[in-house]
Amino acid sequence: MVRPDPSHPDQINYGWLIRLRWSMVVGQLATIVGVRFLLGLPLPLSPLLAIVAIEAVSNVGAAMLGRRWAARQAWMAAAMAFDVLMCTGLLFFTGGPSNPFSFLYLVQIALAATTLRGLWTWSLTGLALGCSAVLFRWHRPLPAPGSHELYMDLHLRGMWVAFGVAASFIVYFLLRVRRALGLRDAELAASRRLAARQERLASLATLAAGAAHELSTPLGTIAVVMTELQRRAAALGADAEAMEDLRLVREQVDRCRSILERMSTDAGEMVGEGLVAAPLGTLIAGALADLSPAVPVRQDIAAGDAAGLVRVPPRAFAQALRGILKNAQEASPPGGAVALSVRVGAGSLSLEVRDHGPGIPSAILERIGEPFFTTKSPGKGMGLGVFLTRTTVERLGGNVRITSSPAGTTAVIVLPAVVRERAGVVS
Repeated sequence: MVRPDPSHPDQINYGWLIRLRWSMVVGQLATIVGVRFLLGLPLPLSPLLAIVAIEAVSNVGAAMLGRRWAARQAWMAAAMAFDVLMCTGLLFFTGGPSNPFSFLYLVQIALAATTLRGLWTWSLTGLALGCSAVLFRWHRPLPAPGSHELYMDLHLRGMWVAFGVAASFIVYFLLRVRRALGLRDAELAASRRLAARQERLASLATLAAGAAHELSTPLGTIAVVMTELQRRAAALGADAEAMEDLRLVREQVDRCRSILERMSTDAGEMVGEGLVAAPLGTLIAGALADLSPAVPVRQDIAAGDAAGLVRVPPRAFAQALRGILKNAQEASPPGGAVALSVRVGAGSLSLEVRDHGPGIPSAILERIGEPFFTTKSPGKGMGLGVFLTRTTVERLGGNVRITSSPAGTTAVIVLPAVVRERAGVVS
């Protein structure tokens, strides 16, 4: 048989049905004890308690079955049909149709209509109608408590109690099932969004690898030509300024080739990168390595936290943090600085990046993170920084929150990482 899936609707419904059946067992016991000892009616305790015990044993078996294998609609239908038969047995010994609790059959029908397919629901409805009809012919009458007026008064009060019990069971069960299914739908929607981002990320990785491959040849040609130009310029006695310009162009070409080589490598490694234990300070230093020194990044991290070990994918961690820091640098005014605050909590790692730029309008803030959406001038960016950061962080089980005001923008990255001391156990 298939192993249970806690997020499957049938598994959710089955779990709540087990809980409801335990509530029914407790409620039946309380009713039997109350009627026997508080109202003083001589009920046949032996058969009634035996039926309740059978219900309890059956629910233990149903619970064990649900923990080992995936729930099926047939199991729920069988459990509800069994409860209808047990309810019929209880009513047989307590007055049959004259028992005010006789319409508790409606509880099972309502639950079936909510959780089962149409065929099972109609079958259970037919069984309840049949059992109810049998009670009109065969049942043991309740002993009369005295006058007819007293009997009717007790009967009406019992009907009110039975109505309250039935309504409470139905409302409680339906609300809890609806809430559980709502949480499941939210999780599925989040999973779909994450899967869509992963697909776009994989497409971008393929595009990056292709671009790196296609551009490597012309950049190699430019590098060879620049080497020849430098040699000729030196032979012709070019001035120092011209030689410096040629050297700078050659350095930038080499830098472009290095970036493309890293893009080609990272495109295939980022998605499947594993967890590595490394000092938190070293990981943050790696994220800061390629940033421009024009706008400094001021770090606020405790010495103990910086020396602690954290298990994260290093490339993905660096990419996520670097993308946010780079945007903060570009948004900061001349002479400004970016603040990076790192906090280690219970099972989580929080990185807060704050700039002192003009802020982001609310209409634009809502679209931050969409691929290829950017407010930068042409050639300054492709609108992928926040998208890649958010995708990477969510793939690691974390989240990114961005808030903005006229005093600046704050981005908070939260990752489910546990930091331990160097000499301790790495989690």
